[in-house]
Amino acid sequence: MASFVDSTVKDIDDRLNDLKQEVRRLEAARAALVGTRRGPGRPPGSGRRRTSTRRSAGGGGGRRGRRRNGTRANQALELVKGKPGITIPEIASAMRIQPNYLYRVLPRLASDGQIKRQGQGWHPAG
Repeated sequence: MASFVDSTVKDIDDRLNDLKQEVRRLEAARAALVGTRRGPGRPPGSGRRRTSTRRSAGGGGGRRGRRRNGTRANQALELVKGKPGITIPEIASAMRIQPNYLYRVLPRLASDGQIKRQGQGWHPAG
């Protein structure tokens, strides 16, 4: 009887480990599609609140500001022009970045009239 219980507990533990790995894979896939992270960690909005006034991006103080010249957007635009019909995962691979960033950038380029989407691929607008 004891060996039956031990083997059953081991089977359950093995299955739980398999399921945990599957959950991690699914969370990573979801994050790549949606651009957000789900899972363990702080819930959205629970981060440290800033009490001082906002500083400009170039204000020093050790805080890194964002570059506003659209370098990656320009890289993505050039890739679309060079290979019409290219998909976001292909662009991300070529730029060596995560695709979730491009799911924000490419629609912005489309709303600016620089590119257009046809099916899964992106094409130059003109």
